[in-house]
Amino acid sequence: MLYQRSSALFKQAEKVIPGGVNSPVRAFKAVGGTPIFAKSAKGAYVYDEDGNRFIDYINSWGPMVLGHAHEPVVNAVIEKAKQGTSFGMPTEIETKIAELAVAMVPNIDKIRFVNSGTEACMSAVRLARGYTKKDKIIKFAGCYHGHSDSFLIAAGSGAVTFGTPNSPGVTQGTAKDTLLARYNDIENVKELIEANKNEIACIIIEPVAGNMGCVPPKDNFLQKLRSLCDDNNILLIFDEVMTGFRLAKGGAQELYNINADIVCYGKVIGGGLPVGAFAAREDIMNFLAPLGPVYQAGTLSGNPLAMAAGLAMLTELNNDSGVFKRLEEKTAYLHKGFSEVLKKNNSIHTINRVGSMISIHFDKDEVVDFESAAKGNNDTFKKFFHGMLNEGIYIAPSAFETWFISDALSYDDLDETIAAVDKVVKQL
Repeated sequence: MLYQRSSALFKQAEKVIPGGVNSPVRAFKAVGGTPIFAKSAKGAYVYDEDGNRFIDYINSWGPMVLGHAHEPVVNAVIEKAKQGTSFGMPTEIETKIAELAVAMVPNIDKIRFVNSGTEACMSAVRLARGYTKKDKIIKFAGCYHGHSDSFLIAAGSGAVTFGTPNSPGVTQGTAKDTLLARYNDIENVKELIEANKNEIACIIIEPVAGNMGCVPPKDNFLQKLRSLCDDNNILLIFDEVMTGFRLAKGGAQELYNINADIVCYGKVIGGGLPVGAFAAREDIMNFLAPLGPVYQAGTLSGNPLAMAAGLAMLTELNNDSGVFKRLEEKTAYLHKGFSEVLKKNNSIHTINRVGSMISIHFDKDEVVDFESAAKGNNDTFKKFFHGMLNEGIYIAPSAFETWFISDALSYDDLDETIAAVDKVVKQL
């Protein structure tokens, strides 16, 4: 495929945008080459500025669970835009989507809308600290909760040490309150809690990790976390920015039958527009201003266009009783097809899958945390990525990202994807 216009646009963008992109992973630094500039998308396909068509497995990093330019969502945004794009005042549609979200998700009484998953997670941690009157948090290596300072922390040297900043601009003072644990390692979490007794406000986790590839919780890990939090007066925060309204109506809480104390949302809840949210039971949410002392605000929070898109998306998912089953079946079909062709070609690999999230790791060992995910052969992945791109399949330009399946994908699309994997791995 030719990417002449994308290349020209990237050079133009680099002159006025840092790195030529507004989110780093888009720059293709992890895989090499020049990023593809999208021009349009419909259903399962995205079209670039050079006229190439790709079967899309990024789906805007998750929101397009029903496919691109889904008609009810597009129409809702158009009609709402005709009435005005922003007011800085309450609108009825905010209450409507809040009522629907609360009805769909177990264990939440109230929800507040923000503009991104980063804002949602940042606000959830502040709320947890205010509610518990404790300062420290536990997060997990390989889980991404946005670019708020508290989350950009690398590992310390042991259970009794603090993390260290892994980005300039994050202070040591912030890092000292963030403790880093290993995903799927409950004993490591116990050590951190024991070493910081009565100081930990919350544990925040992606219940299914999506930023080290797709990594599911193992051996009742989430249930054990819930028990640890109950025993130690710690709030459990589920970052469901990826999994919310994708793995089930009620997200990972429903899928694993576990109640978190605070849940963060993004992606699907906005129908493709910039929306985040965080939700909890009433006594926790009432700690937020203007009812309580924990301050959080946003000029464009509850933006009517974003609320219209989100309401249309959630309504579709709520009314379609078979959508999550279809998504899971399509992902399982891909999993089976990938396994067959990778084994046939003697390609060293492991595949992780939960619901409509899936990832291929080029390593023989099971991937259960960031350390095992990092063992994958990145050089192989780079070749695989560009090979798939040349076959018209668009996957995340990083070995550490999950694939997102949309309901718009046909089984012909899935077969084309499996055939592309077969062709590409022969050349690795």
